[in-house]
Amino acid sequence: MAQKPSIPKGTRDFNPEQVSKRNYIFDTIRTAFETYGFQPIETPSFENSETLMGKYGDEGDRLIFKILNSGDYLSKANNAAYSEKDSNKLTPSISEKALRYDLTVPFARYVVQHQNEIEFPFKRYQIQPVWRADRPQKGRFREFYQCDADVVGSDSLWQEVEFIQLYDTVFSALKLEGVTIKINNRKILSGIAEVIGASDRLIDFTVALDKLDKIGEEKVKEEMLSKGISEDGITKLQPLFTLSGSFESQIASLKSILNTSEEGKKGIEELYFINKAISELGLSTATLQLDVTLARGLNYYTGAIFEVAAPETVQMGSIGGGGRYDDLTGIFGLKNVSGVGISFGLDRIYLVLEELGLFPETVAKHVEVLFINFGDKEALFSLKAIKQLRLQGINAELYPDAAKMKKQMNHANKRNIPFVVLVGEQEMESNTYTLKNMISGEQDKVLLEALISLFK
Repeated sequence: MAQKPSIPKGTRDFNPEQVSKRNYIFDTIRTAFETYGFQPIETPSFENSETLMGKYGDEGDRLIFKILNSGDYLSKANNAAYSEKDSNKLTPSISEKALRYDLTVPFARYVVQHQNEIEFPFKRYQIQPVWRADRPQKGRFREFYQCDADVVGSDSLWQEVEFIQLYDTVFSALKLEGVTIKINNRKILSGIAEVIGASDRLIDFTVALDKLDKIGEEKVKEEMLSKGISEDGITKLQPLFTLSGSFESQIASLKSILNTSEEGKKGIEELYFINKAISELGLSTATLQLDVTLARGLNYYTGAIFEVAAPETVQMGSIGGGGRYDDLTGIFGLKNVSGVGISFGLDRIYLVLEELGLFPETVAKHVEVLFINFGDKEALFSLKAIKQLRLQGINAELYPDAAKMKKQMNHANKRNIPFVVLVGEQEMESNTYTLKNMISGEQDKVLLEALISLFK
């Protein structure tokens, strides 16, 4: 019995229309990246495991796809771990490589490896797929594209200001209005952890806090308690859960909450600077919003943290995010190189544009004219015209077989090709082409020049 074809959960096939729509988003983002001075790079789809492991926290590490060593990998495995069925001990001896989890850590590795070739500050963009062993659901896939832009070699807060503008530029170009760019600062989270006596549990604190919009306040408190954060400390957090109002009023509230934390005060100063600059520069369609519960749960952020929310009319998780990482390259031996970057979630942006009907009708450039095939002589004559049309950037093709006329016409209709050209003995003798409009049914004999000008 033939095997029934299938694909792994969390992956997808894309038809021609979907690919065209995805390319529309890619092209829009790429154009904005290059307008802002970012240069393209690419890195391998898989990295050495040691490059990735330990960079995303325990939860992130569990979602990394490991690649089994080639050959008889078990013969070289840790036999004790194998007999104990201890996967944590066994994995390093049977898997030395892994699919990349994101583009940021591979980028840090790239910077360190190529530091002598790079002119700093280095502005790079990268549009490539990443893989996560996550539970598939709406807007969450195991294989998906990230579109990243990063700057390394500068600790200037003007970079954060530019990234907010870049988000605004891209979503405005996509006609996706009503997007909210949420911002927080890791120093503020560190300051809060300090104030509640949980500095030694910063990661547990931020990972739990980052789940607030998913599981709610009470579940977050339960998780914090389970991680060893005291009830007294959680009580001190209460103003954080109810913080609201304008950017300025939240900053004022934070000043009173963090008045004993120097680290927290630095975070407030940075947020104030960024907000003041954006207020002066203005945004076209997006809104900047302070969200002090935003943590993003990743170990490497040290300053500003970004997350982008779709318009409120759409039920969707974040469609972008990023932040400042002051010493990400330090884990690979290059100290004191500050960086900041953002990412666009292509697949979620696609779903949002689809739901709101924001893809332009012309996004998929179809074949504009199909030449009907009546035989070898007619086909050769037609291909000479098709060559000239294609040189003018006109999408044209010849039906490959001299099939029945009805079959060829049906093919044009099913592919939504608006025009067909018929070439027979008469047309070849007069050096003309019979052009038929597949919508109106009208047809005319035209010269090649007229045929070209019709589609230009």
